Amino acid sequence: MRGAIGALYTGLGLTVIATAAPYADRATTHLLADHIRAGYPAYSQARVDSAVGTYLVLLSAVGALGILSWSTATWAVRAGKRWARPASTVLFVLGTGTGLIGLLTKDTSGTTGLPPSLGWAGIAPCLAGALAITLLWRNPRDLTDAGHDHHTPERTAP
Repeated sequence: MRGAIGALYTGLGLTVIATAAPYADRATTHLLADHIRAGYPAYSQARVDSAVGTYLVLLSAVGALGILSWSTATWAVRAGKRWARPASTVLFVLGTGTGLIGLLTKDTSGTTGLPPSLGWAGIAPCLAGALAITLLWRNPRDLTDAGHDHHTPERTAP
């Protein structure tokens, strides 16, 4: 289970980084603003700034949900909850789907809505998720044997 928990913590860290990346971009390289400007050359600077702001809100909400999901999955696995494995799998599928949407969805300009570097940043946590899910399902007995979710009577000394 330690390997799966490590992968879950790695996914959490990568999600925090992916959530912070658009803000770092806004303060430094302006890849998102340049990407929007290239796709919509008629946009004024104010309209580009508004689009960047909208993306920041959207990506922050997705990131917050991701952080909550990783935290919940990690807690459930550490606590040995029987539902941790299937719930983590569902969260992985939802997170990967969301990451792929960010990476691949084209907007009305015909290009992807996010610049590739930010799109791939959203995929990075999915790699840790794939590892975590693989490790969680590798030995199904690990989770129930390690946790407190099953009710085995405690033995007392005579």
